[in-house]
Amino acid sequence: MSSSRTTPLRVAVLASGRGSNLQAVIDAIEAGQVRAHIVAVISNKKDAMALARARKHGLKDVFVDPKPFVGLPDSREAYDRALLEILQQHEVELVLLAGYMKIVTALLVNAYANKMMNIHPSLLPSFPGLDVQKKAIDWGCKLAGCTVHFVTEGVDEGPIIIQAAVPILDEDTADTLAARILVQEHKIYPRAVQLFAEGRLRVDGRRVVIGAAKPDGEAIVSAT
Repeated sequence: MSSSRTTPLRVAVLASGRGSNLQAVIDAIEAGQVRAHIVAVISNKKDAMALARARKHGLKDVFVDPKPFVGLPDSREAYDRALLEILQQHEVELVLLAGYMKIVTALLVNAYANKMMNIHPSLLPSFPGLDVQKKAIDWGCKLAGCTVHFVTEGVDEGPIIIQAAVPILDEDTADTLAARILVQEHKIYPRAVQLFAEGRLRVDGRRVVIGAAKPDGEAIVSAT
């Protein structure tokens, strides 16, 4: 690896479900392909498989129950304020959304501007939101794929970091297409984390420029 960081990048992962992309990042870290340390896996679901994956690998797992926040005037912001406190306590440098089924508020987005990533199973800006594999097939697309992007207040609207394309076959269903896309997700998400760790990502408007590794290896993303 080309990074000269003296300490691994401190990463937190927000997940609501099975955590397969979390597992891909864990595997890449353990294989020495990504110089990072997952300091916390946080979920809004107590029984999320992602938390079990964290425990299996000796990582800190945190369940933040959304129920106490229901009914508050600023319930979504209050919940994210609790998350932010945890992230700050663990000195998190990069936040990864991995099947996190809550829309993060401006509070969290602004605190981690250009330091929060999400992965989406389409070639953005096409097909943001849900049921994207079915939409791609219904529209007669010849290519589908996945996108790692920085998180902004708009859903799936942030600057694109890296993408992978997957051909759509005539016999594809939404499930078969999703399965092939997932294989690529597991490749590009760890790659995006490593690029960040190497300090190689620069946000220029809507574009993310991938440059050479910084001599000091600092994981800093600048916006111009």
